[in-house]
Amino acid sequence: MGQGKNGFSEAGLRRLREALARNVDSGKIPGLVALVSRGGQTHVEALGTMRHDGGAPMRRDTIFRMASTTKPVAVAAAMVLLDECRMRLDDPVDRWLPELADRKVLRQPDGPLDDTVPARRPITVRDLLTATFGLGLDMTARTAPMMSAFFERGVYGQDGWLLPAVEPDEWIRRLGTLPLMYQPGERWLYNVSDDVLGVLVARVAGQSFESFLRERIFDPLGMKDTGFFVPADKIHRLPPLYAPDPQTGEFTVEDPAEGGHHSKPPAFPSGGGGLDSTVDDYHAYFRMLLNGGMHEGERILSRAAVELMTTNRLPAEQLAVREAWARNAVHLSYGQGQHGGWGFGMAVRTYRGDYAPIGQFGWDGGSGTTTYADPHNQLVGILLTQVGMSTPDSARAITDFWTTLYQAIDD
Repeated sequence: MGQGKNGFSEAGLRRLREALARNVDSGKIPGLVALVSRGGQTHVEALGTMRHDGGAPMRRDTIFRMASTTKPVAVAAAMVLLDECRMRLDDPVDRWLPELADRKVLRQPDGPLDDTVPARRPITVRDLLTATFGLGLDMTARTAPMMSAFFERGVYGQDGWLLPAVEPDEWIRRLGTLPLMYQPGERWLYNVSDDVLGVLVARVAGQSFESFLRERIFDPLGMKDTGFFVPADKIHRLPPLYAPDPQTGEFTVEDPAEGGHHSKPPAFPSGGGGLDSTVDDYHAYFRMLLNGGMHEGERILSRAAVELMTTNRLPAEQLAVREAWARNAVHLSYGQGQHGGWGFGMAVRTYRGDYAPIGQFGWDGGSGTTTYADPHNQLVGILLTQVGMSTPDSARAITDFWTTLYQAIDD
């Protein structure tokens, strides 16, 4: 019954529910919402509570901080501009982002900031889309001068919060005071490019990143609960974000709902990690990608743009570096990230590292979120929790989710 109504077996969905329930019953995950869909069948589980000490139950329309699962959605704004030829893949970004013109590059990526050579060429749109423009967060090299500079210059980390906290123009100015760690196009590096892309989109489009995303992606897809903050009339649907103590496992609130970072419009709408959303909104987006850019008869993105985003864009030597990084950081990332490739804003599986097949695309978030689509099985899976990755608990729930989801396929 592959693509028909019976995309999943009853026994498989029962296993999925039991595996998720174990993570909640253990007390490690207060609550979660999961959505799986295949063919014409969609199945949702909402388990546990919004808070670790009880309170309101999780519901299908609970709103979560998407963290880095923002990346695969936010990148669609750039694809609209490529589709419309308002920018091109190999355009230098200098004309829109003069702050990033005439770059200097560190002689050694972990060396002092004044030991530089000139960049061999300008940064291009493609470099930003593939996360290869020369700067990134490397959490395995926290003591490198560049990592300290990110925080000292207020590019990241104001108030102990990892997302940028200043207006886009000021943020890109601060970023422009730093050299690059690698030559443009040379090395895949995480996260910073996604935030730069948001500034680029706003300048090319002549409107805020948030309003452009809403107009071209969120509204046409009916993503009514997706945005860069949660308005007051919906804040009761946002749980607190927990960062359990790595030693004791005790729940500490990393970000409250009322009065927290997501309760008011941010100065900087972060394409790297700023969105709030629900399982149904994300399902609409990933189902659109599986449908080659179409949603209910309306074209959101060209088929070619979707294929470009969702297939590997890294050449062999960069793939080798990224795979080595994932293997060497497996103990830090709790086993997340054995994917291989990278498209635009998301991972793309280039080898079989776990239960998912080659070609599956999507990403995970540090707030305990995961969202992927799988063209081979015409499947979407989304699991959202309120437990950050300070302990392995949400990563383990994510692993259990994908393991049991693939066992539920009924062919």
